[in-house]
Amino acid sequence: MSRAAGGECRKEAAGWEGEDGQCDSGIESLRSLPGGRETPAAPEGRPEALEETLAEAAAAEERLDSSYGSGALLEALPGLPGAPGGRPEEPPPRPERLSRQQLQALSYISEDGDTLVHLAIIHCVPAVALCCIAQLPREVLEIQNDLFQTPLHLAVYLEQPSVIQALIQKGVNPGLQDRNGNTPLHLACEQQHLQCAQQLLEGTATADGTTQPHRHHQDLQLQNWQGLACLHISTLKGNIPMMSLLLESGANIDVREGTSGKTPLHLAVECHNRRAVQFLLRNGAYVDAQMYNGCTPLHLAVGRKDAAIAAVLSHSGADTLLRNMENETAQDLADGNDDLLALLPFDDLKISGKPVVCSE
Repeated sequence: MSRAAGGECRKEAAGWEGEDGQCDSGIESLRSLPGGRETPAAPEGRPEALEETLAEAAAAEERLDSSYGSGALLEALPGLPGAPGGRPEEPPPRPERLSRQQLQALSYISEDGDTLVHLAIIHCVPAVALCCIAQLPREVLEIQNDLFQTPLHLAVYLEQPSVIQALIQKGVNPGLQDRNGNTPLHLACEQQHLQCAQQLLEGTATADGTTQPHRHHQDLQLQNWQGLACLHISTLKGNIPMMSLLLESGANIDVREGTSGKTPLHLAVECHNRRAVQFLLRNGAYVDAQMYNGCTPLHLAVGRKDAAIAAVLSHSGADTLLRNMENETAQDLADGNDDLLALLPFDDLKISGKPVVCSE
């Protein structure tokens, strides 16, 4: 992450660039604001500067957004002043020191679907973001931009803990998925932001499996469009603390990814990560879990000629005689490799389902 001379905080992210070179409006500049002018960031501790910023954005020309039908949310939010259907004789109470014009600025949506909260987070102005979060209803804070990113997605991606905490306390849904199917927790695992993941998971589950009131249930087995759950991502990253946090929060240690049926143990073997393999086995991973094609983690270890991990799996009780869809056992795959064959029993005789090892 780098900070430009204008005080903007930018982060290069290949996954953020849309089709035909589309780029999120806040990544490069505030050009999506009406008139193409940049809105100055309000320094912390100066609420009068924030009011001037909001008033300037509200005074600019109205811009329509194709994604939502209108650039002003006042038409869609009857709870805000001046909304259709509201009763003028009983106007809703306004936040102290904020005028109707400033509320209109708070409900602004850019041509790329970004709200003022999105833009404040993208440009690393937490003071503005926190002010908006305090004033706006939850429905506005859950708006997804043209890349289907909510403010919570961006706050996790750019690692802004205070903004994440404010959004979670406001009750936003952490299970909304972006255009790649990622929830904010998927992004926390991908970016290896452990503190952000802790904030997202805080209070979601208790020892008896219940959830705290006013909290959205977070499905830890939810897959993105690549078929990966959060535990798959953290395993591929080799992030043991993140894996431990997910398991403590209720993630299924044997969850299968959606494309080939690999469990986290399969992925750890594929990555040649013996430490992750040992961690998963210690925490109860099923050593003989089979993919859709019937391959076990031992098949993968032997096929990749990884004697060290094959030894760990064998010592953990892996069945060397399970066959995959090609009718191959781990022994068959080890044929010709003396190091691997030394780890595997050669006799196919079984007693009570366990292979008998012949000793010399």
